[in-house]
Amino acid sequence: QLQASGGGLVQAGGSLRLSCAASGRTFSRPAMGWFREAPGKEREFVAAIDWSGDSLYDPDSVKGRFTISRDNVKNTVYLQMNSLKPEDTAVYYCVLGRLATDYAADYDYWGQGTQVTVSS
Repeated sequence: QLQASGGGLVQAGGSLRLSCAASGRTFSRPAMGWFREAPGKEREFVAAIDWSGDSLYDPDSVKGRFTISRDNVKNTVYLQMNSLKPEDTAVYYCVLGRLATDYAADYDYWGQGTQVTVSS
């Protein structure tokens, strides 16, 4: 029900834009967001956005470089990633839930993940 795209290989300092389209029946006015999982590390929160467009970011790793947005008509969430660093390398997962939080268990739907690789 969540189809993510836009991952790939980019050099440090470059940009990528991830997209995630939701289909099928979910919640009314769902929140959507992104988590990521790097090799050998725990899955971590990246950003989330509620139906009205209020957003939440992980303050330590991505705030100021990444921007989350959504198109409610298309049921799609985007993650614009600028000034990418090698430590941003991870599989990025799109999520959907009732509330925009940084807690993975709050999200009922998870996409298949898209690989982002940043070379130094």
